[in-house]
Amino acid sequence: MAEQNFYATGKRKTAVARVWLTPGSGEVVVNRLSLAEYFGNLGDTAQKVETPFRLTDTLERYNVMATLKGGGKSSQADALRHGISKALLEVDPEFRLSLKRAGLLTRDSRVKERKKYGKKGARASFQFSKR
Repeated sequence: MAEQNFYATGKRKTAVARVWLTPGSGEVVVNRLSLAEYFGNLGDTAQKVETPFRLTDTLERYNVMATLKGGGKSSQADALRHGISKALLEVDPEFRLSLKRAGLLTRDSRVKERKKYGKKGARASFQFSKR
């Protein structure tokens, strides 16, 4: 019997998480490192990543293998959470209601606005002098 793999992509700002779920014991591997090694002591990152599993009561059922690129560590953690949520939908579509209510299926599309020409930043102008 072939092993079941569930794949999804999560995004946040410029961070992209490619996530594979396989039936297992709840081990999370990010870029070939454990979750604690990769994120270090970034506060509540582990809790943030485990949120989709807690909502669907699948905390110790799936191993996560993920590759993260771009963005910062906090943004990557959000992208990983988004990817895990989408992969859990592949596992069982009935998880959709609980994940949707928690706002885990919506991609947070807030991205830094680009700098405009003739301006100091995205919207800030140089100081105006009449004389």
